[in-house]
Amino acid sequence: MTAKKTIAIGGDHAGFDYKEALVSFLENAGYTVKNFGAFTADSVDYPDFAHPVASAVERGEFEYGILVCGSANGVAITANKHQGIRAAICWQEQLASLARQHNDANVLCIPARFIDVELAKAITDTFLTTEFEGGRHANRVGKISC
Repeated sequence: MTAKKTIAIGGDHAGFDYKEALVSFLENAGYTVKNFGAFTADSVDYPDFAHPVASAVERGEFEYGILVCGSANGVAITANKHQGIRAAICWQEQLASLARQHNDANVLCIPARFIDVELAKAITDTFLTTEFEGGRHANRVGKISC
């Protein structure tokens, strides 16, 4: 049996309910999860949660990060400011698969206002169970960091 991956998760008020559902989903599936907040649905600023998640993944404390906000744009932009992060906005399972296969994405960004929670779970599962293909994609990924 292989060990389950470690996951850092966070999001703002718009993603709060989905984030909480994903924490339960992931823990029930055997993943080790650290919830970086928000811890209520009160209005907050998404960078306050995206930066700690991205930093924890960048430092290697967690294998992957998941960020949830209304459109996923704010958290993706914030996370991608970190050199070691490749954050991908995914609203379909196929996008999650391609983000992992071709881009070696390490942070999944979910747009809570545009998909339902069951799709968010399916996207998360796809993201976490899809391997990076390497090969010709490795050279491209190697050119991402400045």
